[in-house]
Amino acid sequence: MSDAPRSEKIWMDGELVDWDKANVHVLTHTLHYGLGLFEGIRCYKTDKGSAVFRLEDHTKRLFDSAKITGIKIPFSQDQISEAVIQTIRVNKLEECYIRPLVFLGDNKRGLNCNGVNVHLAIAVWPWGAYLGEEALSKGIRVKVSSFTRHHENIFMTKAKICGAYVNSIMAKLEAVNMGYDEALLLDPSGHVAEGSGENVFIVRHGKLKTPPLTSVLEGLTRDAALKIAADQGIEIEEQYFSRDEMYIAEEAFFTGTAAELTPISSLDDRIIGDGGMGPITKTLQAALFEIIRGKNPKYSGWLSLV
Repeated sequence: MSDAPRSEKIWMDGELVDWDKANVHVLTHTLHYGLGLFEGIRCYKTDKGSAVFRLEDHTKRLFDSAKITGIKIPFSQDQISEAVIQTIRVNKLEECYIRPLVFLGDNKRGLNCNGVNVHLAIAVWPWGAYLGEEALSKGIRVKVSSFTRHHENIFMTKAKICGAYVNSIMAKLEAVNMGYDEALLLDPSGHVAEGSGENVFIVRHGKLKTPPLTSVLEGLTRDAALKIAADQGIEIEEQYFSRDEMYIAEEAFFTGTAAELTPISSLDDRIIGDGGMGPITKTLQAALFEIIRGKNPKYSGWLSLV
């Protein structure tokens, strides 16, 4: 029996269905060829009730992915955002992970997907810290992957496309099987790009640095970290850097909806800083968790109450 977290209902094409009945045909196009879109969103418990973090931004990014890939989603952004809220409510979850998935159906075969039916599902389930609770305070061990992040002209890197994540899966498996917690992928030029499912930051000479968006996903937690850092008066640089610069950084961390803001304690067995959570990382993480818990009214617009 699976030990994967689950809930009672899944929203599928406008209807709430039982978890075990949310099924598709084995010849579903996305299953065979990987052309589908998804988002990862979180809902947190706040003093005012449960709230979804940056729901409208996530929904917009799903539509941006659809535009990039030429997929026409048969629902509006408002309908999807409301469906997310509805699905959380019906499952009676105070906190959860949210997975909207756009996928192509089984009414056509072959690579030409013109005319294939487009479907949309929204699942929610309880999910704690993606990399483990201790990782949020003690940090994680990371390995530079032998797999390279997609070049932006080989795969459109601004879209969250299902098939694109095979690259991330291979990198993640490689790192875990070697005894590490996470992988770090380099871009085709050899610069640091991102983790298997996270954006990456370092602190060098007191400045916060993160790779530009050329070949990495426009992470919404990445964006949040940059906005928080700016408000904290931390100097920011969006520029390329090498793995050896990361070795000698004072601090490093990953950001992502699943990973939230997780310190990196070592890379390729080189201890980063003192191997713990550095002061800038600690400041940004604390500020982020205050925001998602509804304790900073300045950022209340990032929360959609359930």
